Amino acid sequence: MEHLTFDYPAQRAVTTRAHVGVVGSGDLEVLLSPAENSAALSAHVVVRTSVDGYSHIWKSVLDRFFTRYDGAAQIEINDFGATPGVVALRLAEAIEAAERGDAA
Repeated sequence: MEHLTFDYPAQRAVTTRAHVGVVGSGDLEVLLSPAENSAALSAHVVVRTSVDGYSHIWKSVLDRFFTRYDGAAQIEINDFGATPGVVALRLAEAIEAAERGDAA
């Protein structure tokens, strides 16, 4: 089990929580919530994954995601072997859910 953390600059505050996905074989869940310190405007990502040794892949996927997303949020990802494509899909779903105002 590996525990990774990443931080990214943000431009705007996130105001709504979202929860998408499930922790299951080849899948993951994303929990998105407003940043704890909204004055700092940054995104903090915590990844808990069952697959060790892929921090460089996680960094690449998250770097790419945060070139398009600028929200200050706390993001928790609980992974059970998801592919990078599934990670990108779940992150996009979480943002969409938060922007629609779907409660977590």
